[in-house]
Amino acid sequence: MPSAAETLRRTALHDRHAAAGARLVPFAGWEMPVQYEGVRQEHLAVRRHAGVFDVSHMGEVETSGPDAEAFLQRLLSNDVTNLAEGGAQYSLLCREDGGVLDDLFTYRLPGAQPRFLTVTNASNHERDFAWLAEHAEGFDVTVTDAAERYAMLAVQGPEARAAVASLADGELPARMRTATLTVAGAECLICGTGYTGEDGVEVLVAPEQAAAVWDALLAAGVTPAGLAARDTLRLEACFHLYGNDLSLDRNPIEAGLGWACKLDTGFVGSEALRGFEPADALVPFAFTGPGIPRQGNPVRTEYGDGVVTSGTMSPCLEVGIGMAYVPAAAARPGTPIEVDVRGKPRAAEVRPKPLYKH
Repeated sequence: MPSAAETLRRTALHDRHAAAGARLVPFAGWEMPVQYEGVRQEHLAVRRHAGVFDVSHMGEVETSGPDAEAFLQRLLSNDVTNLAEGGAQYSLLCREDGGVLDDLFTYRLPGAQPRFLTVTNASNHERDFAWLAEHAEGFDVTVTDAAERYAMLAVQGPEARAAVASLADGELPARMRTATLTVAGAECLICGTGYTGEDGVEVLVAPEQAAAVWDALLAAGVTPAGLAARDTLRLEACFHLYGNDLSLDRNPIEAGLGWACKLDTGFVGSEALRGFEPADALVPFAFTGPGIPRQGNPVRTEYGDGVVTSGTMSPCLEVGIGMAYVPAAAARPGTPIEVDVRGKPRAAEVRPKPLYKH
């Protein structure tokens, strides 16, 4: 019987990670680099210069056909009709009760007929694809699992665009836009999106060409960064992580993502969310003294109890930070809270988003 390690999937860049001495760990069924030189160094490289993450474990679903727009309008929480060709849009995939199946980015691709590419979280990809395929009945649409077509590199930081531009044969797309360009000799879909709070792009490329693009980026001075730095960066920016801050047990209103829910489109879950008044709210917080919060830590407020969903030590702020569900009355920035870290009460306060500002 194969060991657990032998059943893990590997990205097209696995050999590059191993040769660079990356610490490889299981993540969502994949063997992924969690760090190279160190979390703090990689985090600060992205904040100050540019870093590249292998995020090829993310999934992709292509939707095409005459009813592709109408189909996605029914399934995704945002208004897909506002998504112009070459545009990008954030949305939620919800159950009928409003519980979040996943948070997604969808890109509208060029073509004679409507065609979209939706990027899923790795741990949810199979469930997301099955949900979309199941709901395609009655629509003139083709739903295709496109995950095997792409490797995905996230190039992030104040110098990220310049590094990619130096290897590209055309102008990079603006934020929340896409373009098909040749980068380091490989045809790539370049997307003006990211998950760090920094400027940059995400590069989708055929797996067999990913190594050439990766090598060229490193030669251009971009620092390889692992999933641990990606997590500390997104938490400073207050971006949600599915499985921590989002789940089937929470809906987008509680999570502070009502802005991505256009209830008048009639998407699956919209009826449950219409008029919903949340008892809890997801808030960012920072410690006002020592300690590092972790997922699951109990939270106490004068209005009732809550729980930490994400927590870390912020390399930029140099204090413990996190996000937590607390009673809605405690969601105002400046509200003092107390986090129980291994039995020790730690003082903290609710902060506005994002926790880190340039």
